[in-house]
Amino acid sequence: MKLLVAVDSSSASTFAAREAAARLWPAGTTVHVICVVEPFFGWSAPDLEEALRQSAEQTVQCAAGYFIQAGLETTTAVLTGDPKTLIVDEAAEWCADFVIIGAHSTYGVIQFLLGGVARAVARLAACSVEISRSRPGPEPLKILLATDGSECSKAATRSIAQRPWPAGTAFRILSVVEPSAPLLRPAYFSPEAMEELRGKDMQRAQAAVSSAESILCGAGIEASSTVAVPVATPKEMILSEAAEWEADLIVVGSHGRRGVNRFLLGSVSEAVALHANCSVEIIRRPREAEPSALR
Repeated sequence: MKLLVAVDSSSASTFAAREAAARLWPAGTTVHVICVVEPFFGWSAPDLEEALRQSAEQTVQCAAGYFIQAGLETTTAVLTGDPKTLIVDEAAEWCADFVIIGAHSTYGVIQFLLGGVARAVARLAACSVEISRSRPGPEPLKILLATDGSECSKAATRSIAQRPWPAGTAFRILSVVEPSAPLLRPAYFSPEAMEELRGKDMQRAQAAVSSAESILCGAGIEASSTVAVPVATPKEMILSEAAEWEADLIVVGSHGRRGVNRFLLGSVSEAVALHANCSVEIIRRPREAEPSALR
């Protein structure tokens, strides 16, 4: 596995690097740590630019140290330009499997202003992305998998199944029932037809959970499961479940199938990643490399 870790001088980036380095990864995992210095436009300040570059070098070396101590092969780079573009481009050029980036950043010239950068990377990166947030302590992880049964959700499930996790890690599967008909019955729909549609919606959600359980079980992972009848949007349901369960990590596919029978995880995953209180992984299938595929 190839991890690209994007850091800046904020405490959030320091945490993201330290947390990623402390995690278990498949044998042979390599790490590329980068920091992007945004250039000055319209005026020249070579001394300041050099000082900022030196600070960025110290930042990447510090972050790289965590991975080196963990025994992972690690390289570093300091880039100059627009972080939104360069992180995505570097991940593509390096053929990264994951981009790991901190959730928030403080203001400054080296800083990424991660509210915008994280959103752009989550939306445009061709590989999977983790937006990392701090955890309250060293206890075993609690991982919430949100699935709609789509191929993208199955890819997210396989991503969990293919990785090692600390002993005691708890897994929960969530599928939100998405209505294929309006909640209020149209005049041309009989009560029987509405009931039939709702039954099929429930069956789809249950099938999504069963599929995820089967994949995880095949990897020796036991998980509890929940089928949620929506009282809010899928994003709100996922965030609510994660908060109530006190999840440390939410894992979602990059998007679901289009149409009323899927909750379009492209937009849901981005919203969850930016608003969750915990870390979020957006898993993409390898073939999903075109930004235009994301909505």
